[in-house]
Formats: sequence, structure tokens, C-alpha cells
Amino acid sequence: MRTHAADEAFLITRAENSPEEQHRARVRRYLILMGFRVPMLILACIVYGATHNGLLALAVVAVSIPLPWVAVLIANDRPARKRGEIAEYHYGVHAEHPAPALPEPATVIDSEVADPRALPGE
Repeated sequence: MRTHAADEAFLITRAENSPEEQHRARVRRYLILMGFRVPMLILACIVYGATHNGLLALAVVAVSIPLPWVAVLIANDRPARKRGEIAEYHYGVHAEHPAPALPEPATVIDSEVADPRALPGE
């Protein structure tokens, strides 16, 4: 009989990172990308001081303008899908609120087919 659970070791090869680890990785990516913005602005000042060319300095600033947008897009991206993983999104279906069942089809007991060429009142 085993006395310790530590005797059993399990190798989990398909386990995903925890949500906290995924969040930390996304925050790290965001901060790294946003960290490039300040040096780009300093570089624009250095370029202007060295060349006295305002257009060249503005070009460096223009490169830094989309950095926040790109940083947010990359930081909010989900982890890459694994090979063979299928996206399983079902609109409106949640675990706590399953989709309502469809009503049973109505059963026709008796019907007559009217002559479509007959005029009403004849």
C-alpha cells in the first residue's frame, strides 16, 4: 500500500498553459512591443538633431504610430491551435444554458388537396 501520492509521477504532454501563464505571456509581449515606442521617439529626436531633416524624423515617428495597435492585437491573440485541432464554436450554446430542443413536427391526420384551378365560390 502506498503512503505518499508523490510516488506517482504523471507526464502530461498535452496540457495547455494555465490561463494565468497565458495572460503573463500576453502582457510580456505587449510590454515588449510598447517598449519599442519610446526608443523610436528618442531616435526621431536624434535623427532630427543629426540631420536637421524634419521629414526623416517624422518618418521615424510615423513608424511608431501603429505600435500600440499592433501590440494590442498581438497581446489579445489566443495561443496557436495545435495541428489537427478543429475550431468548435456553436453559436448560442453554452455549458450552463444548452440550446432548446426543437418542437416535435406536427402530424397530419387527414387532408384534402384542393384543385388549384378551382375558383372560390364555384
